[in-house]
Amino acid sequence: MNTNKDKTASVDWGSILRQASVPIMFIIICAICIPISGLSANMLINEIVTRMGRNSFLILSLLIPIMAGMGLNFGMTLGAMAAEIALILVSDWQIVGIPGMVLAVIVSVPISILLGIFCGKILNEAKGREMITSYIMSFFVNGIYQLVVLYLMGSIIPIKHTSIKLPRGYGIRNTVSLLGMRQKLDNLLAINVAGVKIPVLTFIIIGLLCFFIVWFRRTKLGQDMRAVGQDMEVARDAGINVERTRIISIVMSTVLAGIGMVIYLQNMGNIATYSAHSQIGMFCIAALLVGGASVDRASIGNVFLGVILFHTMFIVAPRAGAYITGDSMIGEYFRVFVSYAVITVALIMYETNKRRMRSAAGQQLAAAQEAEEASAKGGEQA
Repeated sequence: MNTNKDKTASVDWGSILRQASVPIMFIIICAICIPISGLSANMLINEIVTRMGRNSFLILSLLIPIMAGMGLNFGMTLGAMAAEIALILVSDWQIVGIPGMVLAVIVSVPISILLGIFCGKILNEAKGREMITSYIMSFFVNGIYQLVVLYLMGSIIPIKHTSIKLPRGYGIRNTVSLLGMRQKLDNLLAINVAGVKIPVLTFIIIGLLCFFIVWFRRTKLGQDMRAVGQDMEVARDAGINVERTRIISIVMSTVLAGIGMVIYLQNMGNIATYSAHSQIGMFCIAALLVGGASVDRASIGNVFLGVILFHTMFIVAPRAGAYITGDSMIGEYFRVFVSYAVITVALIMYETNKRRMRSAAGQQLAAAQEAEEASAKGGEQA
């Protein structure tokens, strides 16, 4: 009896270690790089707190599609592009500060909804391949975005101010200043604790989104999404409109990503018009996976652990690389490599676990069939 218990305990520990392998690896990387980087504790904590406020809302937008069984939503980039278009328009209208941010959110929401519906319908036609489809979808919509900001803005869409337009009279400059909005949200109600600036209002907004996600999981729609995520056919038999539920999850994720991008860019203080959104999806997904999430399971705790570990590595890797090799770009290359590597490892682990579960289910079914046949033969002999 004790032997069986020991075996069960060892299997459980092995499963836990497999699930926590990525966070453990990043804890080790950060523990090695932090002392090498030479950063003071105060400066490191300041940077981590800033990046938590800047990125957490964006990463939280990934949780709802995972709950609906649609995996990692690379299509969150669509919401980021909607936010950039809204911020460019608001900048041209010369509305600054918190009112400018609120207006940018209002303008981005309908654009995000339309893009989310479009993306959701496409993903419904690619069931089982949502992640790669949403990844390619982000490239497709990026082409449309480039067309809008490079040719339509200033020629068809009115843009008044020459500080935003290219010298030729249409198209948007490579960088659009958000000086009038820069850190307005972060500085409002900010407090300083032992030299660390804490953007209280930003964290309140992030906290409200966390409470919304917890509440939403208990609603009828949230329960429907969870049912769809567990088994689409069973959910359909239970009377749930599977396709509509999946579209709603993508729309919600896209809208939240748009709001998160407004928070992100007000912290940065400018828009890199043609590239600000390009790596947002990749880095947000990598951070979520670093926090211990998987393709089919993620929690709010994974979000915050991932932000801390992933961005700590982002902060210290260039300095550690410069100290070791004399070239800070080594650290830059390393952190980009790690971002892609983490996603690759997560996808491999997900596929391996899925095949293992299918194999176990097949073995159970075969054993049940053999037992049934054996009992049938025993009955005949009797």
